[in-house]
Parts: sequence; structure tokens; C-alpha cells
Amino acid sequence: MDLREKHPDCFVCRKHQRKVLIPGGAIYENDFVYAGHAQVRKGRTTTYLGYLVAEPKRHVVGLADLTDTEAQALGLLVSHLSKALKASEGAEHVYAFVLGDHVQHLHVHVVPRYPGTPREYWGLHVDEWPDAPRGGPREIAILCERLRTYLETRACGPENKRGDRPAD
Repeated sequence: MDLREKHPDCFVCRKHQRKVLIPGGAIYENDFVYAGHAQVRKGRTTTYLGYLVAEPKRHVVGLADLTDTEAQALGLLVSHLSKALKASEGAEHVYAFVLGDHVQHLHVHVVPRYPGTPREYWGLHVDEWPDAPRGGPREIAILCERLRTYLETRACGPENKRGDRPAD
């Protein structure tokens, strides 16, 4: 990936360059895409466990800006992350959405809904459920390791341990 395509002030680009560290590190990464866990927000000590973010490596603002190769890689990654959240973490449903209102680098939110989540918290408010699984950096790191293991051994296959590309 050509680092000249990065924007120095972009949080997501800086994360891809390892200038910003996130709990759990990269769950999956190749030349085109990156996936990691959402950070613990400033002023808080925990976050909704399993709240993932999938991003293209190249700085683009929206889905329409992706190349076909990037779009394929991102779509496959979101699918594989969804499978991992269901199989590894017991999610009964996985939401995937793009907002793009605050961070000007495309990122797909991949968010599990766990069993027992009351209907009023389904959808965009699933992470607001008071009894939802939450954790800090240590719990996030443990969850990310389980997801990495799942992706390496099942979803992306052993040929992708280095993150060459998401498998079919």
C-alpha cells in the first residue's frame, strides 16, 4: 500500500500506520483492508465488547470511492467478521452499517447483538443496553485474540495467516 495515499491528520490512517494504538490490535489486515475493535471512548473505562470496525487501507470517504478490489476485500472482511462474531462470541445477529458523519475515512461498523438483548435496543442502539457485555482493554484484547484465531483457522483459512486476502 502506497503510504502517500494516507492523510496525516486522519485518525484511521494513523491507526493503520501504527501511530495510534488500539486495544486488541489488528484482528485482520492485508494490503487493502484492516479490522479492529472499537476503542474505549474518552472518559470511560469500558466499551461494548465485539464492536468491530472494518476499514479500507486507502483513504476514501465513502463506499462509492472504493475500487472494485477494495470493495470485494471489504465486503468479504465484513462477512468473515460477522461469522466470527456468531461462532466465537455467540452473537445471535450482526449489524453492519456505515455512517460517515464524524470520521472522514470510510469505516464499516460490525456490531453483534447478543442473546437476551431487549428489542428496544436492537439496531443502532444495541451498544446502549445496560446489561450488554462490556470490557476494558484487557477484555478487548482477549476477545480480539479469539476472533483472530477463528479467522485464521476457519473463515479465512490457514493460507491467510499473514492476512494475504480474505478467502471465498
